[in-house]
Amino acid sequence: MSRMARHDSLLRGVEATVRRALNEDAAFNDVTTSALIEPSLRGSGGFLMKQSGILAGLPVTEAVFREVDPSVRFKALAADGQQVKRGQIIATIEGPMAALLGGERVALNFLQRLSGIATETRRYVQAVRGTKAKILDTRKMAPGLRLLEKYAVRMGGGQNHRLNLSDQVLIKDNHIAALRSYGVGLTEIVRQAKQRAPRGMIIEIEVTAADEAREAATAGADIVLLDNMTLAEMRRAVSAVAGRCRIEASGGMTLPRVAQVAATGVDYISVGALTHSAKALDISLEIESKR
Repeated sequence: MSRMARHDSLLRGVEATVRRALNEDAAFNDVTTSALIEPSLRGSGGFLMKQSGILAGLPVTEAVFREVDPSVRFKALAADGQQVKRGQIIATIEGPMAALLGGERVALNFLQRLSGIATETRRYVQAVRGTKAKILDTRKMAPGLRLLEKYAVRMGGGQNHRLNLSDQVLIKDNHIAALRSYGVGLTEIVRQAKQRAPRGMIIEIEVTAADEAREAATAGADIVLLDNMTLAEMRRAVSAVAGRCRIEASGGMTLPRVAQVAATGVDYISVGALTHSAKALDISLEIESKR
């Protein structure tokens, strides 16, 4: 799948997501606007960056106003994935004032959150520049917003881990604990997964020590996940795997630490903080009446 097709696939169904958000906000029953704003009044506005960062969410923002009132005209002045600066106008809108006011908060909520995720992702990507490590997201995302948040990660230069539980076999600690209670070891766990999973599916398994990484790689795992290891333990695991499969590091990843993790020789670093702790980027919509 091409890069653009992948981005487009992550935006599929955006209208349904936007509709749910607008209904949640009762955007079509705005009692304040109904009481004060004449239906004939028109307005225009600009989306103003109040801090610098990486932009993500313009197509979603446009979809919000298209859902509120198809007559609203939206014009993007920047592109998702672009570095934008404080004070920059990134898009303009024009249409019935009631529609602009009704969609304002939902549009900003999407745009600020997704841009915050893209900005945080870019920081991590830049921190590992010059190494082979790729920054991945996780499934630690706001329920109902996964496709959009994964899209934002890609806009920041990161890569997506599995989209959902059906995408890839990922054998975690609780799977292993459940099977070990029946006397099943790592080698047999990997063998069973390879036999029973859909043909061609990636098999990844979590390990906590270098000898477990070696055993999983020997058993035929496609990826071993080094969970909450120290840097020294990661280096031992990389040496033990010796290139027989790919290696992902996860657990407690922070911006100051991620470059050191990348230097151990892992292929991927998954970072939950990209989505569960990213701070929304400060963006406002400045609206004025248009006569």
